[in-house]
Amino acid sequence: MDIVEAINQRKSVRAFKSDPVPREILKEIMEPALRAPSWGNTQPWEFAIATGKKLEEIRQAFAGKAAAAEEDNPDIPRPREFPQPYDTRYRAIGRKVLEMKGISREDKEKRKRWVLQGLRLFEAPCAIYIYIDRSFYQQGDGLNIWPLFDCGLVAENIMLLATRYGLGTIAQIQAVVYPDALRKALEIPDSKVIVLGIAVGYPDWDDPVNQFRSEREPLDNVSTWHGFD
Repeated sequence: MDIVEAINQRKSVRAFKSDPVPREILKEIMEPALRAPSWGNTQPWEFAIATGKKLEEIRQAFAGKAAAAEEDNPDIPRPREFPQPYDTRYRAIGRKVLEMKGISREDKEKRKRWVLQGLRLFEAPCAIYIYIDRSFYQQGDGLNIWPLFDCGLVAENIMLLATRYGLGTIAQIQAVVYPDALRKALEIPDSKVIVLGIAVGYPDWDDPVNQFRSEREPLDNVSTWHGFD
């Protein structure tokens, strides 16, 4: 598959079929994904790849914590606010997703159930959790953010490569908002910082939520050119 085709095909999938993803295919995705660049070739990323009963254990743990109204506490904090123009973009995608699911803004019960679907990874049959070593991230009184940048690069590789096999993905903060549950299920030590989860599976294209693509700002709105004739 051409790289431009893969980039254009990739999108955030929010409804998956139950068909399992073979381990062999996941290895064929993960191995070339490791060619992602990183600061000084430090390759800070580590992965826990879960499916089957283990992934369902994680889903149940997350759902239970949400039902108990337990406050989430991801290792990498959420943004405290979204200044403009980011707030407009953030709200627009939220509105569109609810519209495609037929959920009105006033229907608090359906909105609550939809949040739960996110915590359940939209029923994807597989999840890839990315984490890094805490000693590399937290240095003295400050933070070394470059391992997070590097994790973003390897995550993009994973999601692009997944399109080659007809797989869909979505990168989720929701997948890691209860890191204690992940540490327990996946035996990830406290010495690691859990960065991101990627849900992976075969998209359910019959679900309306997968029928739209989010918009992107035009290139001219986000770039300036210098030194060109």
